[in-house]
Amino acid sequence: MSSNPVQNQSAGRRVVLVTGASSGIGAATALRFAAAGDIVYGLSRHPAELPGVLPLAADVTDEAQVMAAVAEIVAAQGRVDVLVNNAGFGISGAVEFTELEEAGRQFDVNLFGMARCIRAALPHMREAKSGLILNVSSVAGALPIPFQAYYSAAKAAVNALTLTLQNELRPHGVRVAALLPGDVKTGFTAARRKNSAGAALYPALLRSVSAMERDEQNGMPPRRIAERLYAISKKKRPKGLYSCGLQYQFFLFLGKVLPVRLYNWIIGKLYA
Repeated sequence: MSSNPVQNQSAGRRVVLVTGASSGIGAATALRFAAAGDIVYGLSRHPAELPGVLPLAADVTDEAQVMAAVAEIVAAQGRVDVLVNNAGFGISGAVEFTELEEAGRQFDVNLFGMARCIRAALPHMREAKSGLILNVSSVAGALPIPFQAYYSAAKAAVNALTLTLQNELRPHGVRVAALLPGDVKTGFTAARRKNSAGAALYPALLRSVSAMERDEQNGMPPRRIAERLYAISKKKRPKGLYSCGLQYQFFLFLGKVLPVRLYNWIIGKLYA
């Protein structure tokens, strides 16, 4: 039996780390796991005070900060049972006029930030032969949206990383899955970095981004995504990729059964 009183108190309760937990999906997810009795750490650059959630300050683009945050959790609790990778942001604009530095920042946060968190938590999960990695992706990762090319590409990479990890970690008892939300009403919309360069050459750009943001603000509340993430976390054998809502399940189904040329034409009609 462990002599660590904190570890004794946490017996039977999962230790959960949620990134990007200061608002939106991350905050809702941290609160949902905490309400279920889990020990929840909310990591973000500027942590918010959330009831029942232990705040951790770290930037997912800084490997040393991420490693230190996970080390702090392990020192206090002895383990990390669930890692929810949610930290991210969006950019929009025409590919031709998007600076590669900005595109690189998109990948550094949304993909490599996730990878840093996985690299920090995974050795502890592998040693315990248990654990769950839950990655928040996007429907755009499966059905790329015009004028969101780099966001779509980063989320497609998240899907690929998730499925690869699932096969790599199966022998070690670590489960991996990703959730692909559709439109969700959060502060993510206002925080998007919009680039309107080239709008005269691409007349659909501003109209497309405006329509997309309108859909987001009429989208699901973040608690719906939090509930879905929590439900996935209770599955003994999660499949690789999940969606949330019948509408988005239908879109993803069409993306699988329709010829690429046809479903891409449909998306073009909707957004370009």
